[in-house]
Amino acid sequence: MTKDPGLSVIIRNKNQAEALEFALYNLTTRYSEDISEILVLDNLSDDTSRAVSLKYGVRFQTIEHFSYGGSANLAASLVSHEIAVIFSAHAYPVSHDFFKLIKAAFKANENLAGVRCIHNSGDYKRYINNVNAQNDPKGVGLIFCGSAFKISVWKKHRFKDDIKTFEDKEWSLRVLKKGYSIITVPAIFCYDIARSKDQEYIRFKNEIFGAYQLWHHDIKFKNALNRFVMTFIKSSRNYVQDLFYGFKKLIFMLRFLADKPEKFQ
Repeated sequence: MTKDPGLSVIIRNKNQAEALEFALYNLTTRYSEDISEILVLDNLSDDTSRAVSLKYGVRFQTIEHFSYGGSANLAASLVSHEIAVIFSAHAYPVSHDFFKLIKAAFKANENLAGVRCIHNSGDYKRYINNVNAQNDPKGVGLIFCGSAFKISVWKKHRFKDDIKTFEDKEWSLRVLKKGYSIITVPAIFCYDIARSKDQEYIRFKNEIFGAYQLWHHDIKFKNALNRFVMTFIKSSRNYVQDLFYGFKKLIFMLRFLADKPEKFQ
């Protein structure tokens, strides 16, 4: 029988104590037999994230100068087991066999560099249709919020820490070219986050930079203007529709209140 390689869970966190509390509760109560260690990699949180981590007895490591690739490299260097599953604090496994499926995939394929799990309809459709990472590295490549990778492969091919984002996709492309494989397994997780407008803007900037660095997606004035116009049209339409249906709901409730005594006699 092949020896169990052990599995480490990495959680990247910044000021998400409430989400972190649930994530750790979920991991420690439902999956304790599948997990060898949990590491919280924290980016200078000023909430109760450290206390929450200590409450559940997991390792807590601070990173001062955060980058997506750099944080993944630091976490990979700190864990003690061959399989690493990386989450953000706002993501957590759902299916009961989540980690068992990941372990089984790595045991069955020594050439496997990483495993992508399922968190939306696109992931599920690609899995059902047997779309592979070689044909669709963007869609089937790793997403470092519910993916697993092999530490021995990482030691040969570290994550790039000089790109704004998409460090997971860049690594996927690189190891695929080296002859490794990446697959999707039907292990289901939830990606649960509500970003502020400022956070959405920061994410947008990072993705523009990352897309340019990784896929050389350039920005033209016409594209930028079209995006703004479409955003304005969509926002205006949504605003009008919200007002319209809000008014319809008000009318319905008023009519319901007026008719209720007769309808329920």
